[in-house]
Amino acid sequence: MSGVSDSGITVSKLLQKGNQGLGTFVRMDGELLLLDGAVYQLQAEGKIRVADQDDEIPYAAATHFRSQRTVTVKLDTKDSIDAVLEEFNDHASNLFMSYRIEGVFQRLKCRTVKGQEYDGQPLSELGKKQFVAEYHDVEGTIVGFRSPVAWQGFFVAGEHMHFIDQERKIGGHVLELQAREVNVGIATVNNVHIELPTSDKFNSVVMSTDDAGLKSVEG
Repeated sequence: MSGVSDSGITVSKLLQKGNQGLGTFVRMDGELLLLDGAVYQLQAEGKIRVADQDDEIPYAAATHFRSQRTVTVKLDTKDSIDAVLEEFNDHASNLFMSYRIEGVFQRLKCRTVKGQEYDGQPLSELGKKQFVAEYHDVEGTIVGFRSPVAWQGFFVAGEHMHFIDQERKIGGHVLELQAREVNVGIATVNNVHIELPTSDKFNSVVMSTDDAGLKSVEG
């Protein structure tokens, strides 16, 4: 959110952290989706590329995903996912949850950011020029995390999810969704490891939790 995104870990290092995840790339050039050992860059205008092993990542969350339960559900809205997660574990509001949604989505609204136009440009400003696309009756996969409210800033409190279609041609950060019948694999996460940057730029910037800005760009 503070715009410090000009360096990070490599894709090859991220792949050591898990088999499923999301994030962004250097200078916030598009959305990142990690799925089954492959890292995809979901770029503006709906384009997708497989990331190179030495591409750098300033922010990502990843997990070694193994579903503890898979359910088949109808999702009327993005908020419907909360009800599914609560039914799985209604005592996990202060824990992280990871999930994978697979199937045909009746409607999806996704965004991708085009990358910083100048050094230090904050995400809240980038969000005003984000590319937004709506897809209908598209088959694919959503990778998501639900993070506790107390972790806002380190993560996106609540739901944070990225989509990629089955043919790996379209995708992005999910703003809205609707599905008649999809499979949702769910796992609770209570072991969290955090690695912070050590650059001078990261340590010199004044950081605060931009709650309003985060909500406006992450949906």
